[in-house]
Amino acid sequence: MDPEKQVAVVTGAAQGIGRRTAEALAERGYRLALNDLRMPDETIRSIQSRGGQAIGHIGNIADESAVEALVRVVYDAWGRAEVLVNNAGISLISPAEQTSLADYRRILEVNLVAPFLLAKAFGTKMLAARRGCIVNVASIAGLLGIANRAAYNASKHGLIGLTRTLAAEWGGRGVRVNAVCPGWVKTEMDTADQARGTYTDADITGRIPMARFATPDDIASAIAFLADEKQSGFINGHTLTVDGGWTADGSWESLRMSRR
Repeated sequence: MDPEKQVAVVTGAAQGIGRRTAEALAERGYRLALNDLRMPDETIRSIQSRGGQAIGHIGNIADESAVEALVRVVYDAWGRAEVLVNNAGISLISPAEQTSLADYRRILEVNLVAPFLLAKAFGTKMLAARRGCIVNVASIAGLLGIANRAAYNASKHGLIGLTRTLAAEWGGRGVRVNAVCPGWVKTEMDTADQARGTYTDADITGRIPMARFATPDDIASAIAFLADEKQSGFINGHTLTVDGGWTADGSWESLRMSRR
């Protein structure tokens, strides 16, 4: 193994944004440590088929012992980790008054507590090395209020706050912390949400000035940019919005559609 080849850790790597991010980082020369609730075999095979290096880990990252186990796996294998991508997340579509406390806590545990645990565990080692980068995958739901998503919105708003706080604490010690805020992305999560009949493709594309969903590659490219210290070495505490203009456009629907 090339000792100079950097190591990136990606959570939620079995599918969607996480898988494409792992592949994109591998294409740029990173070695990958991939976590999910199931072994990300397809992602590993995809990376290895192109000559990349990847290892997998199964574990619930909302559990501190699972996070500690992931750190051991990474450092036993390669003795280093320069990049952490906190991508794993879950969705909940439910009116606030119908959202149970158990569901609310479950969303916060996965979407907000887990990134903190991972950032603390890997960040401690990055701080000792005085080098590292953490990219948190938030959402435009962390910038705006979106109805029927009280738990999800709260978790992503919190993740952006965590990003900025860690950037303030760690930036002077060699560790950059940034967030990516995707708009609607065509992934397995979107498929599952639409299967419940809560929205259609037209609902989303009609709201986005670029008139399309994001692809996993759109988000992976933004993450790879923030991970690369040569390209983004002075970017710290930033939330990079990748939404096709959703949050920029205050037009009403008929005006927006008249421009197409």
